[in-house]
Amino acid sequence: MKLGFNSAILDECTFEEVIDFAAENGFSCVELCAWPREKATRKYAGVSHLDVDNLNVDYIQDYLQKKNVEISAIAYYPNPLDPDKEKSKRIIEHIKKCILAAERLHVKLVNTFIGRNQTKNVEENLKLVEEVWKPIIDFAEQHNVKIAIENCPMLFTHDEWPGGKNIMTTPTIFRRIFEIIPNKNLGLNFDPSHFIWQQMDYTKPIYEFKDRIFHIHFKDIKVYKDRLDDVGIMATPLQYITPKLPGLGDVDWGKYVSALTDIQYRGYAVIEVEDKSFEDSLASKKDSILISKNYLSQYFPL
Repeated sequence: MKLGFNSAILDECTFEEVIDFAAENGFSCVELCAWPREKATRKYAGVSHLDVDNLNVDYIQDYLQKKNVEISAIAYYPNPLDPDKEKSKRIIEHIKKCILAAERLHVKLVNTFIGRNQTKNVEENLKLVEEVWKPIIDFAEQHNVKIAIENCPMLFTHDEWPGGKNIMTTPTIFRRIFEIIPNKNLGLNFDPSHFIWQQMDYTKPIYEFKDRIFHIHFKDIKVYKDRLDDVGIMATPLQYITPKLPGLGDVDWGKYVSALTDIQYRGYAVIEVEDKSFEDSLASKKDSILISKNYLSQYFPL
């Protein structure tokens, strides 16, 4: 596995500063955020270390080569199934721009969300997935690019509740979507933390979907049982959970990595930091990445 980090946490930094930090601290890769250059609608969104509208391919590739750092994937995590048709159209157009950028940069992977229309039920959303996503996946396939969907429900805040803004969150839905869109370039960006607070096994799907795991996240989560006992599972999740650095939450990382080695996963493994305890300054954010790396180094050769 190649260890890296998602660039969203370094939102104050330039592309060069992100890559320099990766190189200086022994990371093999970075999952590089490529949101449109517009006002962010939520936390961790709107970060753009790669401008796909004005892509200087030679400069980017030369800089990466000089620093010996790869782009693990181009990252853009919106809601393509937004009920606002114009908004959905703009999002889909940007996903396609990310696909074309991936092709030009020889990255070959775009990480995103399937999305969800909160006004519709699961079956209705699955019909939308076929309608909206089959052409996108076909387009990506034509350009020799894979699409990896992160399994985050996106229902942390009141505007995302109920239902969330990403339907591809459980093995049942994984199966349905892979049946609806059988293209082999559609897969998963697998994050164990999202299974923890859904009270689900986070290693069993690794074996079942081993051929569909294109990218993985290292992010932990802490479930506070006393809070859960107080508010119940129908409450908005951030009332009883919080994202944490790897090793500071409830994920058994030895168990997780063991499953990945069982399936001989050799791809990109990326730290995703969303721990509120490390957001007070850029120095703290950088520390959070290095603390995570120090913990995970037990699973990687020095």
